[in-house]
Amino acid sequence: MKKGKKLIAIITSMIMIMSTITGCGKNRMMFGTGGSAGTYYSYGGVVAQYITNHAGVKVTAVSSGGSKANIQSIQDGDFQLGFTQSDVMAYAWDGTKSFEKDGGTHDFRVLGGLYAETVQIITMDKNIQSVEDLRGKSVSIGEAGSGVYFNAIDVLEAAGITLDDIKPQYQSFEASKEALKDGMIQAAFIVAGAPTTAINVDGEFRDKILASCPYYAPLQIPADTYPGQTEPVETITVKATVIVSANLDEDTVYNMTAAIFDNADAIAVENAKGKELSLENATEGMAAPFHKGAARYYAEHGIIVNTEE
Repeated sequence: MKKGKKLIAIITSMIMIMSTITGCGKNRMMFGTGGSAGTYYSYGGVVAQYITNHAGVKVTAVSSGGSKANIQSIQDGDFQLGFTQSDVMAYAWDGTKSFEKDGGTHDFRVLGGLYAETVQIITMDKNIQSVEDLRGKSVSIGEAGSGVYFNAIDVLEAAGITLDDIKPQYQSFEASKEALKDGMIQAAFIVAGAPTTAINVDGEFRDKILASCPYYAPLQIPADTYPGQTEPVETITVKATVIVSANLDEDTVYNMTAAIFDNADAIAVENAKGKELSLENATEGMAAPFHKGAARYYAEHGIIVNTEE
């Protein structure tokens, strides 16, 4: 009889352990960020912590290949959340540009934009004061096929400039900085947070880009962001955006959205990018539909967003 009770106790314990493991497996979500030295990774760790603590699901931030890789990993079911630039997200949804060869995907939905990634043109040449001044110059337009490359093409096309009108250099941000210092190039496109010495992308020129490319939003870099910059700089921005699997249920995504934006002040203490958390930033400039759970949260705060394909 004692052996029977002991056996029952062992089986019961095993069932409880297996139930716990299974439950954790169901509730655990992988959050694709970016390289381990970048903002996506560090900020993603903070966001994952707040979702875990306040949304009833365990989220783990993992290093990844960035925007395109995160979208594809959600498509494959390896990630349930991911960071992406809002423009790369639009390419994925429409199957264009960096997704033209691999094909588009509708397996994700928007949770919200978190902070601005500013499209800037940096230069050390005082004679370059506008995009038009890039004609005939050696200009880094980002690595071939990268997000920066397509941002550069959008800006140049709006100015009526083709790659034949400049001397294009296909360089990373780090390589561009060194080339600028060494005088090998005269200007470089980058997509990053300010400060970075920038040329205005403003007026009718900016309006033309915003009209033709809905994944951009306007942005003003305040005066004195850079040494010697006494006037504000007008430009455009894409958003560092959190997307989620379209398969996640509405209540879960609602709780995840609330976990981020209800705790914006606390997140800002842990990461400087948290200062940009706002419902306006979250919902502006998105060319793909929102998850219904996120849309419910924004609707409760007076903002209606698109959830339709």
